[in-house]
Amino acid sequence: MARKYFGTDGVRGRVGEAPITPDFVMRLGYAAGTVLAAQVHARGERPAVLIGKDTRISGYMLESALEAGLAAAGVDVLLVGPMPTPAVAHLTRALRLQAGVVISASHNPFEDNGIKFFSGDGQKLPDEVELAIEAQLDQPWQCKASAQLGKARRVSDAAGRYIEFCKSSFPFEQDLRGMKIVVDCAHGATYHIAPHVLHELGADVISIGNTPDGLNINQDSGSTHPAALQAAVQAQQADIGIAFDGDGDRVVMVDRHGQLYDGDQLLYVIAKHRQARGQMRGGVVGTLMTNLALEHAFSRMGIPFMRAKVGDRYVLEQLNQQDWLLGGENSGHLLCLDKHTTGDGIVSALQVLSALKEAGVGLDEYTRELTLYPQVLINVRVPGKAMQAATVQAMQQEAEADLQDRGRVLLRASGTEPVVRVMVEGQDQKQVQHWAERLAECVRAAA
Repeated sequence: MARKYFGTDGVRGRVGEAPITPDFVMRLGYAAGTVLAAQVHARGERPAVLIGKDTRISGYMLESALEAGLAAAGVDVLLVGPMPTPAVAHLTRALRLQAGVVISASHNPFEDNGIKFFSGDGQKLPDEVELAIEAQLDQPWQCKASAQLGKARRVSDAAGRYIEFCKSSFPFEQDLRGMKIVVDCAHGATYHIAPHVLHELGADVISIGNTPDGLNINQDSGSTHPAALQAAVQAQQADIGIAFDGDGDRVVMVDRHGQLYDGDQLLYVIAKHRQARGQMRGGVVGTLMTNLALEHAFSRMGIPFMRAKVGDRYVLEQLNQQDWLLGGENSGHLLCLDKHTTGDGIVSALQVLSALKEAGVGLDEYTRELTLYPQVLINVRVPGKAMQAATVQAMQQEAEADLQDRGRVLLRASGTEPVVRVMVEGQDQKQVQHWAERLAECVRAAA
């Protein structure tokens, strides 16, 4: 069944434009509350939902609208204020609630916002529940009688609870004493969490991107704009730098020389460390965009590897199907399912730091055996059907034959705009650039 409002990561858009308007969000709260209430009323329970948000100015407005809709459906609401997305997943599970809601547009600019849900077990809502909410949105709604309305209260110790949870994912026998770390919080939801976690584990912490004003989230900072972190690491002569995105579910890192490490490289660090300790269960799940060099590295290490569609929910689906624990995207959205039910930037960073601390080396030395292949991505603004043209298919086969097992080609239609993404990667930069440009021109001509 086609989705009308939910994408791969909840409902998202420009604030003030459908569907991110106060009236729609209130209706969404009511619809979600009605679906969730039906599940627990059958067990004689009263439903309760936790709401967290990032630091966007629009979060105040949308939080109030969402709270009103849920209360009108007879659902109690727990408010935690600005809190990383994975914190909401953890707290929802820890407090035994029916669902958690995050008001965030992740790494997008402040003008955007979104609503995403977690189930009571701390994972993304199942498809059937999202579809039930969408169906309920099309029904007339009626506020519950006054005696049945939901109540709202603030959870005053939410930050402390989550800080302790993050610290618990780091080995008890280790600490971060002697490490100088720069942390960039993207003026987002980790600003009052990540520095405390690292400091309490013993690190010397320098914080940047930690003064949110509602308008500066992700602005020239964080995982999508790492230049500020790279400069700060070198200026402070730090051992390492860590950057999160606005809602804290992604992480990238910088070594002492200012070199940037993406999600593929960090995934390699975690897998290598686990294999060395005999803690690697099964294999690793990446995505269609995962660098081919990482797949080859895992093959040499004897670690099984699979690719999922782009999107952390698809990585999670594959991990659950295979009963594996480790996966992620090159964007820095990493999943360590023995530590958390969802991608968590802070927890993932701690896994990397644990590996480096135990080995007594920096990121550059620990990843010396891994050299990512050149990757060229060209976005061609044409309808997705253009990639199905016979001329495009023929040229793709020609490119793949030329690259052989030293590279690969990926043509992918965007799910949100009329764009075909042409990606070519391989060991030879000139060869990769040549085929990416030829394929992009072929797709453009086929439109």
